[in-house]
Amino acid sequence: MLSRISSLAKKYAPEYIEIRHHLHAHPELSYQEFETSRFIQEKLQQLGIPFTVMATTGVVGLIRGRNPESRVIALRADMDALPIKEENDLPYTSKNEGVMHACGHDVHTTCLLGAARILQETKDEWEGTVKLIFQPGEEKNPGGASLMIRDGVLENPKPDAIIALHVNTILETGKLSFRGGKVMASADELYFTLRGKGGHAASPQLVTDPVLIGAHLVLALQQVISRYNNPFNPSVLSITAFNGGTTTNVIPNEVKLMGTFRAMDEEWRFRAHGLIRKITEELVTAMGGEADLHIDVGYPCVFNNEKLTAAAMSAAKEYMGSENVTETELRMGAEDFGYYARQIPACFFRLGTMNKEKGITAGVHTPTFNIDEDAIETGMGMMAWLAVSVKY
Repeated sequence: MLSRISSLAKKYAPEYIEIRHHLHAHPELSYQEFETSRFIQEKLQQLGIPFTVMATTGVVGLIRGRNPESRVIALRADMDALPIKEENDLPYTSKNEGVMHACGHDVHTTCLLGAARILQETKDEWEGTVKLIFQPGEEKNPGGASLMIRDGVLENPKPDAIIALHVNTILETGKLSFRGGKVMASADELYFTLRGKGGHAASPQLVTDPVLIGAHLVLALQQVISRYNNPFNPSVLSITAFNGGTTTNVIPNEVKLMGTFRAMDEEWRFRAHGLIRKITEELVTAMGGEADLHIDVGYPCVFNNEKLTAAAMSAAKEYMGSENVTETELRMGAEDFGYYARQIPACFFRLGTMNKEKGITAGVHTPTFNIDEDAIETGMGMMAWLAVSVKY
């Protein structure tokens, strides 16, 4: 079966590279993936794979092998793009101004479509059912995964496990990486509004300066990480925007701050929310101002089931060779795949896409992001192989 999947991946890779070009050239923002969804539906229909639509643009296909109720494995891809103006000069550069597949979701979707073709063609040669999940909105709260789960993607049939890949721009093409346990962080957005009493900058004794209050707050919040958090527990609090005032001689009435809080421990995560609120309220009040704080609770951390991930890593070594399978580094980035991982055993692995010799080194979320497209063959073949070989 391994050689069969590998040969089919090699055979169909050129066609799916062209599919990737189409997707890359026609990106759509989160929850607006209408044309992308239609394209995926057409491809599944051409393959004779039944599917349903949920969460408005999400697509869920089912491929039934022999003894279809014996095991159910879900494969997931995200399909939304980012509000970034592409700077690549390519035949398939984005045609949608200001929108770009800068995080590789076009690659993820392509690999899953390619895996679907391989699995459909070989369905008489493997046992179980494979559920294909093409989800919207990974890049924007509340996360398309949460909407798909709400609409029943993990039911009828319920998967025994779920597997997904993500491009890795610092890992060479032809290599994969896996990690059991904690893999990626939770991500919460922080929005502060600080109010004081503005006035002439030359008469500071007559005002309550929200700019000064904000400056103290930015510094004070750092103790959440440096003094309350266990230093062996990865966590980040970054204030990323400080906005207020319009000129040099007027102290404003109000300033606004924004930031992000990330953690890899759910108990600490919500304890930290309380600390952020306490520090904000007490410091601002002590300095004579008022504060509103909104914490937009985002994605949970991604936790890979250790048994499933070990099995997937072993299968990947069979397919790729041990020398081409490494361990994924911890990352404080976030992924709404964490929602699936809270419900069923999950494995989120990385697909190498870097090629220094070809000059392909740009990172994700940059206007020059691109991949070495030899990775398409690896990705589609690996997803198909894991779907039929991993036992859980």
